Amino acid sequence: MVFSSLQFIFLFLPIFFGCYYLAPKHLKNVVLLIGSLCFYFIGVLDNLEYFILFLVSIMVDFVIGLLIEQHVHYKKIFLIIGIVFHILCLAAFKYSNFVINELNTYVPSLNITFHLLLPIGVSFYTFQGMSYIIDVYKGTIASEKSLLKFAVYISMFAQLIAGPIVTYSQIKRGLYCRTIKRPAIIHGIGIFLFGLGLKTLLANPVGKLWSQVEAIGFESISTPLAWIAIFAFSIQIYFDFFGYSLMAIGLGKMLGFTLPKNFDFPYLSCSMTEFWRRWHITLGTWFRNYVYIPLGGNRSNTFVTIKNLLIVWILTGVWHGAGYNFILWGTILFLIILLEKFFIGNFLNNHSSIGHIYMILLIPLTWAVFAIEDIEQLKIFFTRLFPFFGQSAWSIFEYDYLKYLKLYYPFFIAGILFSLRFPYRILKQIKNPFIVGLMLAGIFAASVYCMYRGFDDPFLYFRF
Repeated sequence: MVFSSLQFIFLFLPIFFGCYYLAPKHLKNVVLLIGSLCFYFIGVLDNLEYFILFLVSIMVDFVIGLLIEQHVHYKKIFLIIGIVFHILCLAAFKYSNFVINELNTYVPSLNITFHLLLPIGVSFYTFQGMSYIIDVYKGTIASEKSLLKFAVYISMFAQLIAGPIVTYSQIKRGLYCRTIKRPAIIHGIGIFLFGLGLKTLLANPVGKLWSQVEAIGFESISTPLAWIAIFAFSIQIYFDFFGYSLMAIGLGKMLGFTLPKNFDFPYLSCSMTEFWRRWHITLGTWFRNYVYIPLGGNRSNTFVTIKNLLIVWILTGVWHGAGYNFILWGTILFLIILLEKFFIGNFLNNHSSIGHIYMILLIPLTWAVFAIEDIEQLKIFFTRLFPFFGQSAWSIFEYDYLKYLKLYYPFFIAGILFSLRFPYRILKQIKNPFIVGLMLAGIFAASVYCMYRGFDDPFLYFRF
């Protein structure tokens, strides 16, 4: 069950929030936990063992947090046990299929047929669990003594399956005492509906272009169409995940929590370093706080700094998926950021016009590596992007790109506009409740129509 589905909007939300708002304060956490577990249970209905894994993960982190605090002399052992548990879960469910496929490719006689589906949200709730036990180990927070409150922290449906990645300290206060006021609820509904619109009315339609180009085959498209397609994917992945994050933040406000911002106009960046401070902020913060800084960050010599950056970016690539392209993607980002850190970063920051041009070209190229998992197909796609590598700039249909431009240009215009700040500034200046309500009602009606017609696609980040 995804946020942009009729079942979620017209069944789950009314039933859940009806119970939640009617419940007295001391029972709201109980209602939130039951609702969140039901939400996850429905999502894994065909694989109930994943629901059990989720419950076990909650219990493991809760118990280890208590043991770390109660047995100081052995706290490092308990921390290692908890981290190993989560890494094994990620390795087994996220990377075992890739390893098995590689073994079958290089050793066909093995003929291993074992296959595991990726549990929904495992990449996110394992990171939250690890952040909790690490913070307890460091003494940054005290362990949670209430299993109910801890389970609510991990399982809260607003951020359970695709983030934002929330640390315990960010919502601890809300777990104990939160005030739910009507203006916050209305504000939350508005944020949710706006995110829903970005997802269903912008990300989904423009994403069809990338899907169509994949179906045609990269070898059969012209250079202009290749560039148009990867720009379409760049718009899709941003508004898909940004829209989801807004919906999560809106739901959080409706629940009485303040969830962290996950995007800060990343496509306005002048460098890749800046881009990754603005894109998926909570993931970048997690890697900085729990990997980069513990490794020593940039506090030692240049060699150690480079090593730490390499580890972080390889892990970032691997976190996003099991495939050579994700390792390549993480390595490319590492090399770009290394180049910026030691050579061109200050120049790009001081010459923003050049920085923006640099990023307009670089962002879609890195997304191409991210999007195309088959390395051979990736090579073909790059020969279409850069025909001087050996292929003609034109396909057998010389003006194929004109057809797609006519179909998709409104979405490109909307994608560019909503990647900028000024549309949001204009929207914030509208104070008339009637006009705001009318706009949100229009977004909601159009989104429901698209969902009813079956235009709603799963969120891209669900696969990670």
